[in-house]
Amino acid sequence: MKIEVLKYGGSSLTGEGRIEAVAHQVAGLHREGLSLVVVVSAVGRTTKELIETANGFAGRLNRREVDQLISTGEQQSMALLTMAFGEMDIPARSFAGWQAGIRAGGIFTDGRVLSVDPRMVAGSVEKGEVAVVAGFQGVTDEGDVITLGRGGSDLTAVALAAALEAECCRVFTDVEGIFSADPRVVPGAFRLERVSYGECMEMAAAGARILQARSVELAWRYGVPLFVGSSFGKGRGTWIMRDDVSEGFVVRSITHDTEVAKVAVLGVPDKPGIAARVFSSLAGAGVGVEMIIQSIMRGQVNDIAFLVRKEFLGEAIDVCRRTARDIEAQGVAFDTEVGKISLVGAGLSNHPDAPARMFSILAGESVNIDMISSTSMSITCVVSSADVEKAVAALHRAFIEEAAG
Repeated sequence: MKIEVLKYGGSSLTGEGRIEAVAHQVAGLHREGLSLVVVVSAVGRTTKELIETANGFAGRLNRREVDQLISTGEQQSMALLTMAFGEMDIPARSFAGWQAGIRAGGIFTDGRVLSVDPRMVAGSVEKGEVAVVAGFQGVTDEGDVITLGRGGSDLTAVALAAALEAECCRVFTDVEGIFSADPRVVPGAFRLERVSYGECMEMAAAGARILQARSVELAWRYGVPLFVGSSFGKGRGTWIMRDDVSEGFVVRSITHDTEVAKVAVLGVPDKPGIAARVFSSLAGAGVGVEMIIQSIMRGQVNDIAFLVRKEFLGEAIDVCRRTARDIEAQGVAFDTEVGKISLVGAGLSNHPDAPARMFSILAGESVNIDMISSTSMSITCVVSSADVEKAVAALHRAFIEEAAG
């Protein structure tokens, strides 16, 4: 039995008309003889609205109860889409995360997939039904619903595709694939036909909101072919594959992210184990960090700065202030008016001229750099959020448009 897993994002399901359009698209594939599993996200802004509602009840949210609440968004989508199939005489059955065999653990609102038992889903497909699965959620060993973090429906789709040994996993959203930059910011951005798993992971981690980075990592690990395309388009999109692909220039994408904030713990005593205490406290609170920078020692103290998602800034500040008192640091500062911009491309580390050129271009645009980090496939700078768009446009012109032309 050859199975394809299709995933539809919330923008593809906003409103009755779009749900019906998705149902017609899937029905056409089903009538062609394909065995299909459809994973769905919550409709539109449902998850954000549920969180806003929860915030109205409590200043400090109980993460377990948040997951109980926000997991209902995907369940609404799966039920509505399954009903739409019924109106078209297409046999279909819906499955919540626990029914689909998604076992997960870790921290509520940011769970990790531990195992997948797809027998119920596979049984439905074997009967000729379209299996419709609520993404973004799993079940703990204690029987609690746990959600899989931002973009977790992508992870659900890839995990099921791997467990079912599916032919591929197709992710449908409101854009026609992965672009060389955000086309809303850079008019000259163009769609990439193919990217490697590694490049796609870097793009996702750097802020490109096409796929969850963890889902790409899982696809890479299990060799799941991934396709990203528009649910409203005509088949155009981007394939994500195992081998790196070169198109004559190093940089494949300029990505940016303004949904981050900078936190700095100031005057940290220069002693072994201090950094471990800071970041263990953050991890214990479920706050993920990135781009950790420690300043040069001055008078036996350091400053430690890092980025967090804006949605976790309040928790990060509270944790850091408590920890700062415990370790006798001088204080905590934060800045919400920052953004990060990244060059992404396979083999970037083999081109030592790339960082110097990037920094020169930013200087030419009068963009001041606050923080810098790099990997084998990316160089990332933190700048003022007011400078992000002009920085992205300038870097795209220099590294991609001029190189391609």
